[in-house]
Amino acid sequence: MKALLCKSFGPPESLVVEDIPSPEPGPGEIVITARAVGLNFFDTLIIQNKYQFKPELPFSPAAEVAGYVKAVGAGVTGFAEGDRVMAYSTYGAAREEIAVPAQNVIPVPEGLDFAIAAGITITYGTSFHALKDRADLKPGDKLAVLGASGGVGQAAVEIGKALGAHVIAAASSADKLEFCRQVGADETINYETEDLKNRLKELTSGEGADVVYDPVGGDLAEAALRATAWNGRFLVVGFAAGDIPKIPLNLVLLKGCSLVGVFWGAFVQRNPERHLANTTTLLNWCVDGTIKPHIHDRIALEDTPAALRAFLNREVKGKIIIEL
Repeated sequence: MKALLCKSFGPPESLVVEDIPSPEPGPGEIVITARAVGLNFFDTLIIQNKYQFKPELPFSPAAEVAGYVKAVGAGVTGFAEGDRVMAYSTYGAAREEIAVPAQNVIPVPEGLDFAIAAGITITYGTSFHALKDRADLKPGDKLAVLGASGGVGQAAVEIGKALGAHVIAAASSADKLEFCRQVGADETINYETEDLKNRLKELTSGEGADVVYDPVGGDLAEAALRATAWNGRFLVVGFAAGDIPKIPLNLVLLKGCSLVGVFWGAFVQRNPERHLANTTTLLNWCVDGTIKPHIHDRIALEDTPAALRAFLNREVKGKIIIEL
């Protein structure tokens, strides 16, 4: 089978496609024949050895896959050859077949595009966990989303609307903000040309945002925290800007607000039942049209390096999906 391999840590252009043996399922595992694989910004980090997970070389990037069950290992129940499924794998999914723990596998409804199924696991899963489980987002809450045109940002905009929030999308260009409006944002802020803190205050009648969703970090984090409302919740989702901000904790005290960490990967491992329930809700929302995940591009396995470079260049709106 074909696999995209990281054989030495480096930029996307260092990845190679090679033939490797097909996997066999171990006890408690399922082998999936991939039809769609989702790419994410963190794939650009893991191949450079800059992510919290440090795989041994060689490995395949990508952590989302959807396709058919090829084989099941000893002790696996509830799945059979030919079932339509999706799975989360931390890394290793950019290949034609992959073995994953059965607890990470979820059925895909008939008729749902595999590309959609492969594209919701992490971005929508992260955003749903963040907004529902960690922020307890309520109807009418004012939600500010930074990096709102990216994968998790777009998902947060859509899920925020589905949960009844007033969504303020912040991004770095006019075309990205137009995209945010198309997926449901009520208000927008261009933080390249506008002062983030002041504009957030203006759009919330001086009160500040009830919930801030921050996958960007860098200089934007403190500015957004300063525009967080009394008893607000500031969600620490990631650091796409590259810099981990150092926050003056007196701001948290003065605002009576909460800094809330969102580590979706650990949540999945610690709470597989809740992860299953969250993902089932998201799949149902995809089927009934409550959310409409945006696919930026569908590519071949060999085109993955260029796609990951597009992530690094901040050119991606929504998801890029490898189709096999």
